[in-house]
Amino acid sequence: MDIQLIRNATLVVQYAGKKFLIDPMLAEKGAYPPFGPQGGFPPAPRQDQNNPLVGLPTSIDNIVSNLDAVIVTHLHLDHWDDAAIEALPKDIQLFVQNDEDASVIQNAGFTNIEILQENTVFEGIQFIKTKGEHGRGPLVELAGQVCGVVFKHPDEKTLYLAGDTVWYAAVQEVIESHKPEVIVVNGGDNQFLEGGSLVMGKEDIYEVYKASPNAKIISTHMEAVNHWTLSREELRNFTNEKGISSNVLVPDDGESYTF
Repeated sequence: MDIQLIRNATLVVQYAGKKFLIDPMLAEKGAYPPFGPQGGFPPAPRQDQNNPLVGLPTSIDNIVSNLDAVIVTHLHLDHWDDAAIEALPKDIQLFVQNDEDASVIQNAGFTNIEILQENTVFEGIQFIKTKGEHGRGPLVELAGQVCGVVFKHPDEKTLYLAGDTVWYAAVQEVIESHKPEVIVVNGGDNQFLEGGSLVMGKEDIYEVYKASPNAKIISTHMEAVNHWTLSREELRNFTNEKGISSNVLVPDDGESYTF
């Protein structure tokens, strides 16, 4: 498999000969207001900076060409945006987490939508929808439902895309059940000024490592939207201190890994 970080949580995954686009946020730098009160959330860091904070590292044509399918873990703007809606062919195979998301995407004109299950098969690849908690305490309800997905194929290592979740029991259960050899976590420790982490921070990522010490862990969703709090530099320093920098990979936008 080959996993390329585009920006934020947007990935291009080549797996068992197929090309998947994950959580496409394809807008130009600064296209949207900052996350915070304008969206019904508490104030956030960098409330004066529009999203996304950085541009794309490659062209949209490059990203969407020869796609086999798109996976959208949930419909927050930093995972599914107007630019993606415009750029993607309306008949592309789309996988979503539930009926509500399917309905919204269908209303945007897409015609080939499938809801992920615990055993969805696409071109010989098994997808297993996994649970996530997009924050802790009251934030979970505010942030809404999210999912992750496990990829399995006889010719590939098992891949677990955890999605927008903090570390909690269900993530550990996925790791124990499916023993993924490659794990992608959304690790920017994004937060509003109250309520705590919405996605994994460095201690959460360390828990993922302890649960799966032989896996390669890729941290994405970093430094791209205004409410990030964990920088790449801080996470790299942390993994060096813990002696796990060969296990926890912290890609720059556009960087890819082959496993």
